[in-house]
Amino acid sequence: MVTISVCVGSACHLKGSYKVINSLQKLISQYKLEASVELKGAFCLGHCTEGVSVKIDEEEKIYSVNEKNVEQFFDEEVTRRTKQ
Repeated sequence: MVTISVCVGSACHLKGSYKVINSLQKLISQYKLEASVELKGAFCLGHCTEGVSVKIDEEEKIYSVNEKNVEQFFDEEVTRRTKQ
């Protein structure tokens, strides 16, 4: 199970975290990964200046995601983890 945590703190909220969440929900459904990917909200991930902060599993890396790159993020970072 891959867990995607999307920051919904004040700064990320203003940068479109709910649009990113909606896009991720659609992609999870489109790729039929409901049983393999868990999507959840998180509070501040400590990268407030970089865009909507997203974390995968318990990795230390924080991704900066927005409406324009969410599909690329999903294709490059999430789908490869579900194929393991």
